[in-house]
Amino acid sequence: MKNTFGSSVAVTIFGESHGNMIGAVLDGLAPGIDVDENFIASQMELRKSVGSLSTARREADEVKIVSGVFNGKTTGTPITLIIENKDTRSKDYGELAYKARPGHADYTAQMKYHGFQDFRGGGHFSGRITAGLVAAGAVAINALRKKGIYIGTHIFSCAGVFDRDFINLKDDINTLNSLDFAVLDENAKNEMMQKIEQAKRNGDSVGGRLETAVIGLPSGVGEPWFDTIESVLAHILFSVPAVKGVEFGDGFEIAEKYGSTANDEYYSENGSVCTKTNHNGGILGGITNGMPVLFRTAVKPTPSIYKEQNTVDLNTMQETTLQIKGRHDPAIVHRARVVIDSVTALVLCDQLALRYGTDWLAE
Repeated sequence: MKNTFGSSVAVTIFGESHGNMIGAVLDGLAPGIDVDENFIASQMELRKSVGSLSTARREADEVKIVSGVFNGKTTGTPITLIIENKDTRSKDYGELAYKARPGHADYTAQMKYHGFQDFRGGGHFSGRITAGLVAAGAVAINALRKKGIYIGTHIFSCAGVFDRDFINLKDDINTLNSLDFAVLDENAKNEMMQKIEQAKRNGDSVGGRLETAVIGLPSGVGEPWFDTIESVLAHILFSVPAVKGVEFGDGFEIAEKYGSTANDEYYSENGSVCTKTNHNGGILGGITNGMPVLFRTAVKPTPSIYKEQNTVDLNTMQETTLQIKGRHDPAIVHRARVVIDSVTALVLCDQLALRYGTDWLAE
């Protein structure tokens, strides 16, 4: 099992959904970077389950920093962040020890770990583990902001309802980072929430797409071929539970264009090279071109639904049915938003350290 991501700045995750604690270790950050515990707490709030749109499991998600920070600054040694699990109901999963839940990793986990895996709440495969990524990502986001690099994500679509496009990126990013349901158009937000509520009443769930913008990234970051900005970002984005698709710039739609409309023409402004359009999402040849980096992630519907489903008992290998009980989200796309911001920040810190050296983020 590989639980570490990154080359120069690396993050390691640990824990299970119903274990004593979960968390992350962030290694490779230069000494002297500000660590704002209030900001970490505010980022954790964005991931929490809130109201009827989320699971009834209510975790405090208080982050304890047990190493790597002294007097509010990074020391240059590994930063260990732990989060206790307090609101668990493991009995809800007693009947599911051998019944593979459709859409979950139960069957594949059984094949890989031969029945020794912790199945409660999805164990190490649970979206609960992303809390550690958000805690570590908050440190990275704050470091990037000090360098003028900002990340923002909105719910591009949910249950067939679309948000408006980004207009003024800096203003929109500032707005999004203050919202617990990250939608720029109020009417779209209300309609999305109604669709999620309807799915919940039906014992079902919905998915959605997220759109992320990164501004302030310098040109020249990334590598051609196997460590392109797209490939490294896609690697970590696909590691987030429930993400089933990633596209950059115009994504799949660019395949339907002519070269004359897909190309981003250049112009010069105040000594800098810019592009008139951004169909390629701020990346060419795997390297940033100084324009905003834009990408979208597809988040599947929450697999835990209350409808009866067909499955196989992995102990007897007999076909059977199951009806999931417990506390589950009718949608996770709104909670996944801050996870996407967090893993994006971790990748960018790593890539910038590889490009400019480990001390660059602290300068």
